[in-house]
Amino acid sequence: MSSEKQPERITPRAEDYSRWYLDVIRQASLAEPAEVVKGCMVIKPHGYAIWEKIQRALDDMFKATGHQNAYFPLLIPESFLKKEAEHVEGFSPELAVVTHAGGKELEERYVIRPTSETIIGHFFAKWIESWRDLPLLINQWANVMRWEMRTRMFLRTGEFLWQEGHTAHATHDEAREEVIRMLHVYGDFAETFMAMPVVRGIKTQSEKFAGALESFCIEAMMQDGKALQAGTSHDLGQNFGKAFDVKFQNKEGQQDFVWQTSWGVSTRLIGALIMSHSDDNGLVLPPKLAPVHVVVVPIYGKGADEALVREHGEAIAKELRGVGLTVVFDTRDYKPGFKYFEWEQKGVPLRIEIGPKDIEKNAIAYKDRLAEKKDFRSRDGLGPWASAFMDDFQKRLFERAKQRLADNTIEVDDWETFKKVFEGQESKFVMAHWDGTAETEARIKEELKVTVRCIPLDAKPEEGKCVLTGKPSKRRVLFSKSY
Repeated sequence: MSSEKQPERITPRAEDYSRWYLDVIRQASLAEPAEVVKGCMVIKPHGYAIWEKIQRALDDMFKATGHQNAYFPLLIPESFLKKEAEHVEGFSPELAVVTHAGGKELEERYVIRPTSETIIGHFFAKWIESWRDLPLLINQWANVMRWEMRTRMFLRTGEFLWQEGHTAHATHDEAREEVIRMLHVYGDFAETFMAMPVVRGIKTQSEKFAGALESFCIEAMMQDGKALQAGTSHDLGQNFGKAFDVKFQNKEGQQDFVWQTSWGVSTRLIGALIMSHSDDNGLVLPPKLAPVHVVVVPIYGKGADEALVREHGEAIAKELRGVGLTVVFDTRDYKPGFKYFEWEQKGVPLRIEIGPKDIEKNAIAYKDRLAEKKDFRSRDGLGPWASAFMDDFQKRLFERAKQRLADNTIEVDDWETFKKVFEGQESKFVMAHWDGTAETEARIKEELKVTVRCIPLDAKPEEGKCVLTGKPSKRRVLFSKSY
């Protein structure tokens, strides 16, 4: 038997939530800090496999709505960002700038892309001439860099992976329709694939994307009650069209500027998965995004016929792969307990054990990742059973997260109660009235580190008084602490 690594302890959530999060990432072998590049991370194979599944699912959804993938340069002329004043001001503190190349100082400095509205606007101006060229629906899978001062793996790093959609339209109505369509694509993905319920809403003017008319978002509740912005969709109006002279001849033969949108999600979604579903034993993954659905562990008892156990293990793996599941038959030279622990921490939904006694009984032992103990069942009909298990596991995760969201979303009408909800590290989703002013929004943020996460799209008109100022309000908005 080879020497075995000793498993490290995962800090319980109740003891230190932030440490728990980092421990889960480490023990699941998702990523590690890139110590030689400040603020960046190395995404390890298991973490990247999750990102690949996210990519595949979203890419299919984008293409089903008529979008095509393209790729634009990583380096953006600094002058491009200065063409849209609000945009450059919003990103200025986070920019990484290239000043030298080829051993010489550059005549014009380049910015490593923090986002691509500007350079894509430049090329849209070359590609669009007539209303017949519209809508132009482009998506890019890429990396970006924003020089973050406080980083946390997957949630906020200097460099991260994402997709950014960029579209151009003939009318504002068409652009707005695109903005809302893509918001719902994100919401549907979060709930269907991530098993993570979200609140769809519009950001306040203080929180909107720099250079946009309006920004929409999906907000998810993490297990500690804090909000995580999981995706955004922006109505850019004609701001970038005017900045980059993206004109077209409309049906009336007149020149007009295009109406643009942009929308994106990033590797932050992996952080959302971790904090939505995982527990004190490690990572928990919804089957639709799990790189491994089932691990099969062979058990070799004393005097056992190892070849026979391997034969049955391979047969089980083959049967499960036949119903579309990803299976690992773990024959490594480690004790079974070590394998159990490792795969549990990596979030595999189902573990199956097969040994001589199981073979005699035509049975298997299995462990549901959400269960405390293992159970037994017949080998007969294993494939259909395992497939149904995955559907049920996905549903259970979603229902559990949905119940948590419901249990921790409350209405508050007075300032003292509002403050108590957010004492210390505590947070919930609080639906409260706000007078609509940036001043009130800033005061609440400064005093309690609580922000208006969004104005929910399904918020019904309701006359009330602002929770802080007592001034009139027409509807409740969503307040929370956030990541």
